[in-house]
Amino acid sequence: MAMRFPNESEAYRTARDALLEQEAALRAQVERVAALRRDLPVGGEVPEDYAFTGWGDGAAAPVSLSQLFAPGHDTLFLYAWMFSPSMEAPCPMCTPFLDGFDGEVPHLSRRLSVAVCARSPIERLQAVARDRGWRNLCLVSCEGNDCARAYGSEMPNGAQLPVGHVFRRIDGRIHHHWSTELLHQPFETGAPRHVDALWGLWNVLDLTPEGRGDFMPSIRYEDA
Repeated sequence: MAMRFPNESEAYRTARDALLEQEAALRAQVERVAALRRDLPVGGEVPEDYAFTGWGDGAAAPVSLSQLFAPGHDTLFLYAWMFSPSMEAPCPMCTPFLDGFDGEVPHLSRRLSVAVCARSPIERLQAVARDRGWRNLCLVSCEGNDCARAYGSEMPNGAQLPVGHVFRRIDGRIHHHWSTELLHQPFETGAPRHVDALWGLWNVLDLTPEGRGDFMPSIRYEDA
């Protein structure tokens, strides 16, 4: 279908058609990469059924990694939220990301299980959730286990990293399937963009003439 918009110039249409070819090529590449990701061999078995602390009936409650898999689901997406006890406030990048992700959970949960873990005590995580108006995210504290260190979301010095993981349950055993290792790959702009495909904020800005510019999201905006 040949698109034409009111009063566009030939120069615009020529440039737009050239861009459209690149967009179609990118779409095809995204599909190829997604297929390769789906077809990864079975990853390493999780060394233990990590014990987290969750929240239920208004109080802290123990929950294991295996219990994060909801009935009927054998796939879990687990996001490591940068929010350690030593941080005065949660990460100003992770937290806006989770603002939007909270709204996607009811849809995602039709296909898989979703949880978010952080090193801070569960009471602290719940306080942020109430402040942000999160209603759907399953939040768990990993302060009592080594999951964060084992799967690369915590450095030996305690520094936190924002990493997304996919785990699979196969014949009752939990295996690692994929993580956002792109975080550690060099990128010419200096920004790893490892979770950008999951974050509508950046994708919308990339559609505009101004692009991302030097914009950085914040937990609070002074003019709000």
